[in-house]
Amino acid sequence: MKKSDFYYDLPEELIAQTPLALRDHSRLMTLDRKTGKVGHEHFYNVIDHLHPGDCLVINDTRVLPARLYGQKTGSGSAPVEVLLLENVSDDLWDCIVYPGRRLREGATIAFGDGSLTATVKSVKDDGNRLIAFHYEGIFLEVLDRLGTMPLPPYIKERLADRERYQTVYSREAGSAAAPTAGLHFTPELLKKIEEKGVDIVRITLHVGLGTFRPVKEEEITEHVMHSERYFVSEDAARRINAARQRGGRVICVGTTSCRTIETVTDESHVTHAGSGSTDIFIYPGYQFKGMDAIITNFHLPESTLIMLISAFSTREIVLNAYQEAVRQRYRFFSFGDAMILE
Repeated sequence: MKKSDFYYDLPEELIAQTPLALRDHSRLMTLDRKTGKVGHEHFYNVIDHLHPGDCLVINDTRVLPARLYGQKTGSGSAPVEVLLLENVSDDLWDCIVYPGRRLREGATIAFGDGSLTATVKSVKDDGNRLIAFHYEGIFLEVLDRLGTMPLPPYIKERLADRERYQTVYSREAGSAAAPTAGLHFTPELLKKIEEKGVDIVRITLHVGLGTFRPVKEEEITEHVMHSERYFVSEDAARRINAARQRGGRVICVGTTSCRTIETVTDESHVTHAGSGSTDIFIYPGYQFKGMDAIITNFHLPESTLIMLISAFSTREIVLNAYQEAVRQRYRFFSFGDAMILE
């Protein structure tokens, strides 16, 4: 199967640059994943597609203000940009840096008023840097003061309120990007969903920037998936299994929830508690073990995310739905509209 099999033509003006004023007023495309039937609603109508006894799985990760602008110190002082990807140990982070030629092993950096400094410990094979940070106090508080949100490269507008790149249920800090399907929910909508008899279960998967890295190989089976850290509690696993046993559906909010559930669910459709890293790559031909429906945003052409959605339906049905979304002038990507496949 080729990367080009997942291409669709998207006018640039349909890439949403800012979030809507009201989270749940985005549009919602409904898609019957077996027949391809499409409907057009608003996101606040998603409750009509959830039934008593269902289990709604949400990813409660929180995005770090992980983009830092600093100054290389010492000889050859120059401005640099550092993007934190993953906490390796203590104050050592795996980072993307720009421009790379300025930050070789041993280079030092100062950020803001100098209350945060850093040292490049090594250059990795993939070009990333392992960087040790130095500061006083609590690192997340320092980062919150000096860092900015690592918005995807296709968003050019400045984000006025950085909480709009967080879900309303975010709490576990650690992501370099938002699980954007969850951005549409409001506390009021979640309360109504619970009152309907739907069990809302939290899991955590810290989203890495590998989500946005393009598939370079034309043959998709040669693509190496990025790894992301996840955590599923005993309580979450128990409730997901209970929903399945009572005949309810497991509905994942976003591809991050999907990848986590598919990682921890066995061939007998039993979901297990656990933590670790997952590099699961889901594309057509994959047999789903844990997920029965998904709420998701519209994804980039030729991305691993559109491949995952195609695996849950068919490539033809999904691409036809995307073409309909273009015709209907839906908003695409992180701050865009949503789709439910069931």
